Amino acid sequence: MVEGIDVYALRSLPQAVDLINAPESFAPLRLDARALLAEAAQYLVDLRDVRGQQAAKRALEVACAGGHNIIFIGPPGAGKTMLAKRIPTILPPMSLEEAIETTRIHSVAGLLENSRGLVGTRPFRSPHHTISDAGLIGGGAVPRPGEVSLGHHGVLFLDELPEFERNVLEVMRQPLEEGSVTIARAATSVTFPARFMLAAAMNPCPCGFFGDSTRECHCSPPQIQRYVSRISGPLLDRIDIHIEVPAVKYRELRGEHAIEESATVRERVLRARTRQLERFAEEKKIYANAQMPPKLLRKHCQISEESEKLLENAITRLGLSARAHDRILKVARTIADLDSAAHVQPHHLSEAIQYRTLDRTYWA
Repeated sequence: MVEGIDVYALRSLPQAVDLINAPESFAPLRLDARALLAEAAQYLVDLRDVRGQQAAKRALEVACAGGHNIIFIGPPGAGKTMLAKRIPTILPPMSLEEAIETTRIHSVAGLLENSRGLVGTRPFRSPHHTISDAGLIGGGAVPRPGEVSLGHHGVLFLDELPEFERNVLEVMRQPLEEGSVTIARAATSVTFPARFMLAAAMNPCPCGFFGDSTRECHCSPPQIQRYVSRISGPLLDRIDIHIEVPAVKYRELRGEHAIEESATVRERVLRARTRQLERFAEEKKIYANAQMPPKLLRKHCQISEESEKLLENAITRLGLSARAHDRILKVARTIADLDSAAHVQPHHLSEAIQYRTLDRTYWA
C-alpha cells in the first residue's frame, strides 16, 4: 500500500535467490489502492435504520460536517447509541493516508484482523464506563495505544458519560486539544496520534426520565444536579453541540415516510468539508471548523449587525457563558458551509444557538 517502494511476493527462499540473480524476470506486486480502500469501506449500519429523531440527525450532520464533538441527552431507549454508531457512515470516506495511519495503530495494538490488511472504515470505539485512565489514554510497561488512539480518524463514543470516573475523563483533555497523546516512561517516551471525534451520551438524571412527557421522573433537583455535575467544566467546554434526544413517538416508529440514507447525508457533509479544506489550505493542522483558533474565528466568522443583536440577546437572555460564544460561531460557520453560503447569516446563527441552550437547562 505504501507508495515509492517495490514489493515482491515470493513463496520460497530459492525464489529469493532467483530474484537476486535475475531481477528482470520478476515483476513487483501492484495493487489498486483506491479499489482496495473502496472494498474495505463497508458499513453494516445505516442512518436510515433510525426512526424519527430529525432534530438529532440534523445536529449529527452539522457535527460531522465541521468536526464538532457532540453529546446526546435523553431517556433510555430513545436512540442515542444508534445515532452515535452511525456517525462513521456519514463522515467523509477515509483517504489512503488516513487508512495507513489508522492501520499502523491497530497493528501495534495487535487488533488487526488476519484477513484484512487495511483498516478502510473509520474506527468506532465505545469503551465501557469502568475503563481505567491507562486503558483510555494508553500506557503499560511497554506503552500501548489506548482507546483515544484506536479511535484515530474515527469516533470515540462514551455512553453513560457521568458514570465514567472523573480522573478518567480528565486525561482526555490533552488529546482533545492537541490531537495526540504522549506517554512517558523511565526508559522512553512515546507519542501516539489521537485525532478523533468525541460523541457522548447521557441520561438527563439518574432515573433517566427528567423532562420526559410519558414517564415520571422521581429524582430530586439536588440528585439531578449531582448527577450532571460529574462532567467537569473543562471537558464540557470541548463539546460544541448538546442535543436532546426525546423518546420516539409510535407514529414515527411505525410510519412509512422516506428516511435519508447515510450516503445522501455523507454527500452534503463532504461538500461542506471540501469548502473548509479550501478555506484552511494555508493553515497547518487545521482541517475543519471545530479546530479554528480565535484569530481565524474573527476572520472567517464575521457576522452582520442583525446577527450581532441576535447573539447578544442569546448570551444575555439564555444565560449562556462567554466561552459558549466561540462555539456558537464555529457551529454557525459549519451550518453556513452546509448551505454553501459565503457568510454566516442570522438563521445559521439561530440554529447554532439552539444547540447551546442545554448549557442553561442542565449546567447553569
